[in-house]
Amino acid sequence: MIETNRLILRPMTEADKPWAAAQCADPEVMALLGGPQTREASDERIDKMIRLQAERGFSFFGLFRKADGRPIGLCGLKLFDAEGATLPGEVEIGWRLDKDCWGQGYAREAASASLDFAFGTVGAPLVIAITSQRNAASWGLMRRLGMTRRPDLDFNDPRFGPEDNPTILHLIEAKDWEVGAWKTA
Repeated sequence: MIETNRLILRPMTEADKPWAAAQCADPEVMALLGGPQTREASDERIDKMIRLQAERGFSFFGLFRKADGRPIGLCGLKLFDAEGATLPGEVEIGWRLDKDCWGQGYAREAASASLDFAFGTVGAPLVIAITSQRNAASWGLMRRLGMTRRPDLDFNDPRFGPEDNPTILHLIEAKDWEVGAWKTA
């Protein structure tokens, strides 16, 4: 479990499946993430997160607001495994929040804590993040986190349509991330 000023990040559990499925079914939340998903697909992803957390010691965390305990999304790490990916096997960071939580700094707070975890606990030499050119909010956050756009590492991801390809990649190396610096910002 990781605590920030406003959030608790903790491994996903079976009990998280209903709220995660509702988020995955939201067309606005999922518009730039491959589109809405069925309950079955969402549950399979949660099962995978639970398994990877047990096997590797990291996966995507559930994000819970401290003020009211409400689950508001996911943020965390996985091994980069998209088909056709450049840098397969490197640590990838990602996030997804309920639409009423967008623009409030939660994604940056959770992503910063996840990068601390990646570099401080997991020992990753670098972390990558992917998105589409249309997802300006995500690539904007990647830049605010100190990540650098790497057009030479972009790739066509078959999970997404032509409007979201090529998939763009941002990267940050451990030497460029100051663990804990975000806590005083």
